[in-house]
Amino acid sequence: MRLQINGKQIDTGEALRTHVMERLQDVTEKYGGRATDGTVTFSRDAHEFVCDASVHLSTGMQTQAKGHAVEIYAAFDQAADRMEKQLRRYKRRLKDHHKDRVDPIETIGAPSYVLAAHSEEEEPETLTPVIVAEMETPVQTLSVGEAVMQMELASKPFLVFRNSSHGGVNVVYTREDGNIGWIDPRKTP
Repeated sequence: MRLQINGKQIDTGEALRTHVMERLQDVTEKYGGRATDGTVTFSRDAHEFVCDASVHLSTGMQTQAKGHAVEIYAAFDQAADRMEKQLRRYKRRLKDHHKDRVDPIETIGAPSYVLAAHSEEEEPETLTPVIVAEMETPVQTLSVGEAVMQMELASKPFLVFRNSSHGGVNVVYTREDGNIGWIDPRKTP
């Protein structure tokens, strides 16, 4: 597994790096199969350490967790425990409700744009937003159920994916009432 361990104005020593590598390796092998890559970022927030961890699995799943604690090791352990809990819950769901995927998840690239925000006070009628960042974003081929699990696992408000049943681009999202919405823009005759 390729693992990037960063510290925002924090020195991450060799002992911490070894602890992070071993713990994430154990967690992903126990519940999620093989991890392909991951990122762990440590930072300070007032009087405590914050650990943001994200791991991509070979099945196409991505899991993210955050931990806060007075000590840096405890912050990471809290994030790893949360990640382990997520993986255990979703492994159980996959086992109960979904057949095992034989083929790896197909991914295509799609452009992604970040627009600059303007104040709402003085907005001309011919306002054209300024694109701040442009990047390629992977769009995975998933079933609707897998897409919902991916979205919940990543704690995102929405997920764009290619529907495995018909190949069209779909969106699942979390509605304001807490339910899951699904957008399938196929043309109907």
